[in-house]
Amino acid sequence: MEREKDNAKKQIPLRLSGKLYAELAQWAADDFRSVNGQIEYLLTECVKRRKGRKDD
Repeated sequence: MEREKDNAKKQIPLRLSGKLYAELAQWAADDFRSVNGQIEYLLTECVKRRKGRKDD
């Protein structure tokens, strides 16, 4: 039950410049992801690197 709470998706407001959004949108399209999915993927990869994990 506690783990389900940890894995629940959270909504957060995020402000991006138009230029950054356009870059992310193109990158997401190249990777067949939504912009939201691309941001989540990139943040997940950054957290893994910070913690020294290669995969999870």
